[in-house]
Amino acid sequence: MTTTSKATAGRQQPTGSPFSSAATAEDVLAGLDLSGRTAVVTGGYSGLGLETTRALTAAGATVIVPARRPDVARAALAGTGGRVVPMDLADPVSVRAAAGLIREAADRLDLLLAVAGVMATPERRVGPGWEGQFATNHLGHFLLACELYPLLAAAPDGARVVVNSSAGHALTDIRRHDPHFRTGYDKWLAYGQSKTANSLFAVHLDALGRGDGVRAFALHPGKIMTGLQREMTRREQVERGWVDDRGNVIGADFKSPSQGAATGLWAATSPLLDGRGGLYLEDCEVARVSGPDTPMDDGGVRPYALDPDGAARLWELSLAATGATPVPR
Repeated sequence: MTTTSKATAGRQQPTGSPFSSAATAEDVLAGLDLSGRTAVVTGGYSGLGLETTRALTAAGATVIVPARRPDVARAALAGTGGRVVPMDLADPVSVRAAAGLIREAADRLDLLLAVAGVMATPERRVGPGWEGQFATNHLGHFLLACELYPLLAAAPDGARVVVNSSAGHALTDIRRHDPHFRTGYDKWLAYGQSKTANSLFAVHLDALGRGDGVRAFALHPGKIMTGLQREMTRREQVERGWVDDRGNVIGADFKSPSQGAATGLWAATSPLLDGRGGLYLEDCEVARVSGPDTPMDDGGVRPYALDPDGAARLWELSLAATGATPVPR
């Protein structure tokens, strides 16, 4: 491990959080009053995102939900107070339009939670030939955050950006030689790369934003069965030990959607994280750094997913790809 990597890993120190893997969204936000706070939650109308939106609005926050299926989103969010704006993360034009609508609706933004994502999809090309998982999971969120950065910087008490990564980041670092899999597609490596990108994005956004009070975190929400698995066959899920032949979830290590939303909400609100950022979290705590031979499901974060040089290179690649407005240095 290099000196830089050791210093980066050294920041991954636990906070003494009172919560654990069993904590729910309601546990984390119990007693908190988020009145006057404005949040954007991508994917905030299904799975973990819906649990996140419900918990934030119940605590008094105003929540804006960008949604690829706005009619479905409005139905899911009925009674929560969540506001829907149309947005397709894989379409830069759509992301910019959604950011414009959000800027019209709010003069500052306290929280941006990047919860939406896809996993292990068939090969898809979007935009100018981008690989679909990298585009949806990373480039769309990157562009949205850059376009909303002035609102984040305007938050009077500081803002937090929370990005859902995954244990899948352990599958691969960024494939700098071929990030869009033009020489052969592997759906799991593509997913893993996009999740590493989520973590590195948080690392560099935090480095750029801390002077403006904008702090960023990435996290693994845990193993949860939601719509994220919709592109996988039943047989694939059985072979991975996730479900039985009838589709029933098996295994004691799966979380409920509310438990899966807990770490993101803890990242967004915990005072234990004041003055900190650029960290990778799991189970409502700062994750330990894991070695290259650690099984993916044993938790932790790989050093390459925290590397500031790698994060800076990914940032420049993402700027060039999306044409996003640069975040002030």
